[in-house]
Amino acid sequence: MTLEIITFILAILFGIVWYWRESKNNKVYRMVNKITHSKDLQMKADNKKGFVHEQNFLLRLVWITFFFVIGSAVVTFLIPLNLFFVQLFASGIVGTLIGTYIASVFILTKESTSKENLEELYDKGKDFVEDLVDGDGDTSGEKTVAQPPKEKAEKIEREPEQPKSARDRLKDKGMIN
Repeated sequence: MTLEIITFILAILFGIVWYWRESKNNKVYRMVNKITHSKDLQMKADNKKGFVHEQNFLLRLVWITFFFVIGSAVVTFLIPLNLFFVQLFASGIVGTLIGTYIASVFILTKESTSKENLEELYDKGKDFVEDLVDGDGDTSGEKTVAQPPKEKAEKIEREPEQPKSARDRLKDKGMIN
């Protein structure tokens, strides 16, 4: 049980490091993509997708399991000891998967709190508050209900206009005479 807990914690740390590394650079995934895909289907230069970075759950699980199978084959070949290998294998996969999601939360939080995003959020909030505040300058504490402009009220009272024919719309655009 202790070895499984240690494996699980190390797998979480491995998942965090793997996700963080792929968010910075995805050269290995690009190389695999170039080997497995034709020229037309290869990923674009600005695509940041990796084995676990920007992948959905199922593909993330497939890649992590694939790498653990390769790693376990190497370890079994080099060290022919019979351990409770299935429990370690499962805790390693689950721990790595959890680690990638933990890292994605932190990286997403870091990106969303950049200076530009915070300034944009501040400007949006400032505009929202200005929209809420009435332009009357009334600070007596009374809440006033804003009246709709007269133009809008007149539009509501009018009859709806008949829709133009396609020919008239094309004439308005200057496409036909």
